[in-house]
Amino acid sequence: MKNLFKKAFILPLIIIIAVALVVYKINSNPAIEHSDLNYPSKTVEVITAKTLLYRSRAVAYGSIDAATSLTVKAEINGKINYIHPELKQGASLAKGTVILRIEPTAFEFSLEQSKAGLASSEHSLKQLQVEQKTIQQFLKIAQRSFDLGQEDLESSEKLLTQKVISASKYNNAEQKQLQLQQQVEDLEGKLASFPSRIAVLLAQINKSKTQLEQSQDILKRTEIKLPFTARIGRVFVEKGEYVGVGGPLFDALGVEAVEVVAQLPLKQFSSLLVVDDMQALKIKSAEQIQSQFEHIDLDVNIQLVQAGRLSPKWQGELVRISEAVDPMTNTIGVVVKVDSPYGNALPGKKPPLLKGMFVQVEFVAKGTQQMVLPRKTIHQGRVFIANKNDELEIRPVVISKKQGELVVVESGIENGDRIIITDIIPVIEGQPLTVIAATEIENKLVIDALGEVELTDISAGDAK
Repeated sequence: MKNLFKKAFILPLIIIIAVALVVYKINSNPAIEHSDLNYPSKTVEVITAKTLLYRSRAVAYGSIDAATSLTVKAEINGKINYIHPELKQGASLAKGTVILRIEPTAFEFSLEQSKAGLASSEHSLKQLQVEQKTIQQFLKIAQRSFDLGQEDLESSEKLLTQKVISASKYNNAEQKQLQLQQQVEDLEGKLASFPSRIAVLLAQINKSKTQLEQSQDILKRTEIKLPFTARIGRVFVEKGEYVGVGGPLFDALGVEAVEVVAQLPLKQFSSLLVVDDMQALKIKSAEQIQSQFEHIDLDVNIQLVQAGRLSPKWQGELVRISEAVDPMTNTIGVVVKVDSPYGNALPGKKPPLLKGMFVQVEFVAKGTQQMVLPRKTIHQGRVFIANKNDELEIRPVVISKKQGELVVVESGIENGDRIIITDIIPVIEGQPLTVIAATEIENKLVIDALGEVELTDISAGDAK
């Protein structure tokens, strides 16, 4: 019992002594020094915001078609007696090449008849003119004889009055004078008929000439020549086949130029309407539309779309726009012309532009000063900025246009702002920054804004 009492007393004493020793140890140690904690500095790359010369771009897609195409049709009836040996689909033939001939025999007969009719009328006119000159000479002689006879008659009248001659002799002189007068009047009557007779023959000659020209024209139509250098499309006839007026012969496609009819989103189209000094187009009538569009400074690039890849560029020209907007797709049709689609081709690198090829048409507008940033600097309508104290600042911006990897900022950014292009996780406003200038990216942004790089992934959604 005594031993049990001793153990009950010693155990609590040991615990008290141990606690006292721990408290003493803690109180005897020096106090721990504390330091204020800050966010760690983040190293970021920045570009300096500034307005750049920016060229708005838009992309449309369409198919190649010939700028000049012709379905040649027969203008006369007849049997084809000649076909050019190269008149086959896909062949290229030069301007002026004789392609077809229709049997000309019947038309040659008609031509000879027209020539003979004209020659006969011209010969009759010459005879009539000779006859007219003869009558004129006879009339002069008759008029001279009449004048002399009149003098004799007047002398006879005086002599009769003086009773030098008899009345019968005077009567004979008077009768002779009347005969001369009748002769003069007959010749004058014949001469007066010549103008109408000549007019009839001249009309007949003009008619014969017209018939001759018609016969010559019809004969020329028996020979069909290419009006321009062309590639041959479909051929509808064979040698020996009879064709009627209006019957199709072959298709010809001009090689001097091709056209692309492409559909361009309306909002992209409106961004291209930039004229000198940023003035609005002044269109007061439908006739002025074409002349006004000629003042729009646009670069047009055409590239073939082949298995998702683009060929080297062809230079084109915007020549027309469609008369209305497609309400289903909210697009407008644009027509682009490309000169020398065959002459500027490079075998294996730059294929010629053939009818039906699917192409991308890129329009690059006149340059204007805009605040342009890389698209990756925009984070849900905000940009991250390194402020004057090298701290992270979050600022909302208004975007007016998205174009490929670029955006045009309408408001929220000022010249000289340092835009962070590095991804930051997590984003804590006020976080200290270590700033590095991304000079190469700034230089590239200047080039991209001018449109000097390939930009093929612009979608209609970006423009909207």
